[in-house]
Amino acid sequence: MLKIHDLNCGTFCPLGELAINGHGSPFKRGKLVCHCQLIETNDGLILIDTGLGTRDIARPKDVLPGPIWQFINQAQLDPEETAIYQIKKMGFKPEDVRHIVVTHLDFDHAGGLADFPHAQVHVYAREHIAATRRPLWRDRMRYAPAQFEHQPKWKLYRTEGEKWFGFDSVRALQIPGTQEEILIVPLMGHTPGHCGIAVSTEQGWILHCGDAAFYHGELDSPKRRCPPGLRIYQNVFQHDRALRLENQKCLRELVLNHGDEVSVFCAHDPEMMNRFAGKGISVHGELLQQLDLAI
Repeated sequence: MLKIHDLNCGTFCPLGELAINGHGSPFKRGKLVCHCQLIETNDGLILIDTGLGTRDIARPKDVLPGPIWQFINQAQLDPEETAIYQIKKMGFKPEDVRHIVVTHLDFDHAGGLADFPHAQVHVYAREHIAATRRPLWRDRMRYAPAQFEHQPKWKLYRTEGEKWFGFDSVRALQIPGTQEEILIVPLMGHTPGHCGIAVSTEQGWILHCGDAAFYHGELDSPKRRCPPGLRIYQNVFQHDRALRLENQKCLRELVLNHGDEVSVFCAHDPEMMNRFAGKGISVHGELLQQLDLAI
């Protein structure tokens, strides 16, 4: 039986709870998570996104965009939130992680790559190009070359494949030895090669849509709802606005029309992470308690 653990691999506390979480005080700090997944298979572990890694915690100046960014966003830099710490606490060895699939290579999604240097890293080729060349100013803020210095074992994909619930060019990941059906779904817009990762379970599909959305109201409401702070962030760092909004619209239609078949969540919304915990899906409970969230 497929077993999925949902992990928070990084907490941020940006200024303005009301503008970030959509409730609370405009003067208190909000909370965002880095929602990652660990999949147990018959041939080792698969990690979907990595959050922040041990090097990021030890040397944040190599990764974070700068002191002003850190003052605004307050990355918590807790070593116990790293994927490698949580995986060891579950009784696994780091080398048990055979494959890592990233929705994109922003520093808060790819920080743990160096903690698993033996793992094969699956990503769209166009995302790899953007992250390693960093042609634009926002690319130089979002991608951290220090996270790739260990020369990851890249497995690069082109955007090609079949239709899946209305999405084009969806294909199965090339992971030898595993019987699980795991798909890479193109969701470009936030970055040039952003994707979602869909996992087939006995209860239906689970789609990690990364940063294609930042707030549950962008996914589970007929009309898009998003707090102003997150709207601003998405507009500043978007690679292609029209494509981002079109893919977000398709995700809303997926949830509204096929919510009984596909469960969708985004990477940074703590309420969505709590919803998965409420469904009984395996979640790193201690970290969720530390978030002190109320739904």
